[in-house]
Amino acid sequence: MQNVLTLILAGGKGSRLEPLTIDRSKPAVPFGGIYRIVDFVLSNCINSELRRILLLTQYKGASLDRYINAGWHFLCRELGEFIDVLPPQQRVGEHWYQGTADAVYQNIYTIEQGAPDYILILSGDHIYNMDYRPFLNEHISSNADCSIACMPVSLEEGRSFGVMGIDENSWVKRFEEKPNEPFPLPTDPQRCMASMGIYAFKTSFLFNELCRDAAIPSSSHDFGKDLIPKMIATSQVKAFPVRDPETGHSIYWRDVGTLESFYEASMDLIAVKPKLNLYDRSWSIRGYSPPLPPPKFVFADEEVNPPRIGHAIDSLVGPGSILSGGTVKHSIISQSVRVNSYAEVSDSILFSDVTVNQFAKIKRAIIDKNVHIPANMTIGYDREQDLANHLTITDSGIVVVPKDHVFPE
Repeated sequence: MQNVLTLILAGGKGSRLEPLTIDRSKPAVPFGGIYRIVDFVLSNCINSELRRILLLTQYKGASLDRYINAGWHFLCRELGEFIDVLPPQQRVGEHWYQGTADAVYQNIYTIEQGAPDYILILSGDHIYNMDYRPFLNEHISSNADCSIACMPVSLEEGRSFGVMGIDENSWVKRFEEKPNEPFPLPTDPQRCMASMGIYAFKTSFLFNELCRDAAIPSSSHDFGKDLIPKMIATSQVKAFPVRDPETGHSIYWRDVGTLESFYEASMDLIAVKPKLNLYDRSWSIRGYSPPLPPPKFVFADEEVNPPRIGHAIDSLVGPGSILSGGTVKHSIISQSVRVNSYAEVSDSILFSDVTVNQFAKIKRAIIDKNVHIPANMTIGYDREQDLANHLTITDSGIVVVPKDHVFPE
């Protein structure tokens, strides 16, 4: 994989994830208790022996930059290994990145310095485990100009992705970005073939396409909307359906671009047999972990009324957290969280440095960093009260507490 350069697009606004993205980019949002979203695509790269990586940032990139410097500094530059964070440099004009393709186009100079034969383009805001080597090997052996990783999804889900039509040899013959009426698979009228936002290119071909697109004033300079639909008419574009090598089924892959999808993907981790296994030591998920002690569970006063028992059931609990007589059920507790006596947390996600005081009750909530929940406070039980406290509530009733939010005592 030495002749492959990996570009990770990590510059999107993430407006549908607000308030979690008010102070950070989407790839920097915490996930799974001790990780950030970007850790999954970066870990996929390292596990796939891809060690030449450019991370393209834009909106609110300072938090992501700090995180990468803290947790992903172990690659050896002397051996040609690196993860470089590239903010917009305005090398080709006085404007920000206009689209995904423009983000790559504006960094052609930096890409050329690595002299890669092939370029792998990934999104920094998806949750999945994937070995990119079979995909890249198929791209190279097929002599395709461009290859697109894909998987079947429901027609309803297809409205959120690029949908492609492929022939019997997996060559792409049709492509539409986020169609209102996705066209189904010939063999399955209830599903369509969706792009995963994972692209492989011959470097020279990609540069030519980017330069051609940059010269079109009406283009939105986006891979899915502009470049790929034009490519399939004149070039060899290959589809690569991604499957689990052990089961032959589609892999677990989630676009966590909305609060609902973020919550659902997080809750998937708690299952007895999770679809995404964080405990698979053959495919480690790396990230930055500060020096914190193990989680602690204290008090087992069953004789008092009501009982005071510090425990967690069907949950993930991060290091540095203390369940001091509080109860946690079916939840994700991040680092350095405190759940005090008689407090109850259920079906929720608590980011780091959250304190839940005595007798507080939290249900179906996402609570961002550095929030203190007052004693006797309820969240997720009374919609009117949650709105009065200036909290965000999704259509399905998930309550989101923003970072550093202060409740009235």
